[in-house]
Amino acid sequence: MAFKNLRDYLAHLEAENLLHVVEDRISKDTELVPLVRLQFRGLAEEGRKAFWFKNVTDARGRDFDASVVLGSLGCSRQVYAAALGVAPDEIGAKWASTHGKPVNPVEVAPGDAPVKEFAYAGETFGEGVDRFPHLISTPGFDPAPFLTAGVWVTRDPETGSYNLGIYRGMIKAPDRIGCATDVSTQHLAIQWEKARRMGKHLECAVFLGGPPALLLAAASKVPYGVEEYGVAGALNGEAIPVVPAETFDCMVPAEAEIVMEGIIRTDILEPEAPFGEASGYLGPRKMEKVFEVTAITHRADPVYQGIISEFPPSESTVMRKAAFDAIYLRHLRDACNIPSVTKVACHEMASCNMLFVIQLDRPELGQPWQALRAAAAFDASLGKMFIAVDSDVDPESMDAVLWALSYATQPHRDAEIIRGKVPRLDPSITPSENNSQYAYPDGQGSSAILINAVREHPYLPVSLPREDFMLAAKKKWSALGLPELDLQTPWHGYPLSAWTEENANEAEKAIAGRYFETGEKLASRRESTSD
Repeated sequence: MAFKNLRDYLAHLEAENLLHVVEDRISKDTELVPLVRLQFRGLAEEGRKAFWFKNVTDARGRDFDASVVLGSLGCSRQVYAAALGVAPDEIGAKWASTHGKPVNPVEVAPGDAPVKEFAYAGETFGEGVDRFPHLISTPGFDPAPFLTAGVWVTRDPETGSYNLGIYRGMIKAPDRIGCATDVSTQHLAIQWEKARRMGKHLECAVFLGGPPALLLAAASKVPYGVEEYGVAGALNGEAIPVVPAETFDCMVPAEAEIVMEGIIRTDILEPEAPFGEASGYLGPRKMEKVFEVTAITHRADPVYQGIISEFPPSESTVMRKAAFDAIYLRHLRDACNIPSVTKVACHEMASCNMLFVIQLDRPELGQPWQALRAAAAFDASLGKMFIAVDSDVDPESMDAVLWALSYATQPHRDAEIIRGKVPRLDPSITPSENNSQYAYPDGQGSSAILINAVREHPYLPVSLPREDFMLAAKKKWSALGLPELDLQTPWHGYPLSAWTEENANEAEKAIAGRYFETGEKLASRRESTSD
């Protein structure tokens, strides 16, 4: 299902009963985010919905023409799937279908672009970015409102290729917003460094609101140089309409709600943060980039879009998980030629950045380690723990993963620590004002652990009743009117490679009441304990 803009998508969410519409007056600075945050701490995922606030005020008593939408991209897997126009179990296939098949954007005239309805620059710039209801995400701790769903549109200063990425932005003045890229491998940071070396600033446009596929593409991890506009078109099933920016050679979404244009200064940095991070802690104040805004365009009565991030689980972890699971699977199975990889699962309480579990089906010798190392190498700033498991271990279940870690590994044999990772919003890193402490190999730095929890030698069966007996038990359970079951894998036993024909015959005799025959056989195999 293709969505033309955010408003079309919100109508779809409302029709699917996935949207709360709130008409009560609410403060963007103290009330709005805490209200939405409650559902992430007190509701099961299937009960979470997006929120659309129609009557927004602030701590200064101002009322806004803009309404605010929060949770509309990933408050639950069902909402994320709705943004892609698919069922929840089709998310991975939808992402896979975009690989190598971009649908490039189509340019429209400014008169046909709703985002051009209002424009402010020069003498009309006025209150600038302060005219919009930017959200305080962690009231009581954040030092300012921040952009959380702003998509930063930049172009490579050398090649002109587009990058669309979601980066937080601290609102500092009517014409100044912080730009936090966290690590130097972020694509905007790469372009910024190129511009700095060329002796010029990085031109930029930040948009809020638009077809949901645009934001999902911007939040994903595609290779540098792959243009998110094309990925978004493929996800959307229809080309994204774009229109020329006001101040520089750049295309912006014609159906965006708000566009802010200007430059990211390359000659200065400025303190930014603290801000609540996906680690579950506030990130520290540090020197970051500065976006100077010179022009703004927006739709009439714009819909301001935010994302719930900070403590996991959150909207951002749902979004990352849906994208990363599919992207890492494709990377390992297809790009790295490891066909035994069947599934990859990142975990929300690890912010979908720190823990990746890789499931393999009867891998050949060496493939578990190949998969672990390839996953760790995908992005220098992603992953602290990588675990390989067998096909009967559900990588989504931490109970199953702990079972594998406990009984399919020996730490001295199956674990390997690698150095040279880039720390990403990780408070466990030893604090330092000197980035050289992260350098490999001399600094204390950042690292990752690779654990091969794939069974490398024959094992006896899983110690649960055989499937046929458990199926019969399920029928009996229902007949007795007992409470409804939510069975967890594994819920029945099954043989592994150490199970012999003799073992199987003895088990069959046991259920037939002939276990004394086995006892006689074993008695005939006695061994003396005499010296």
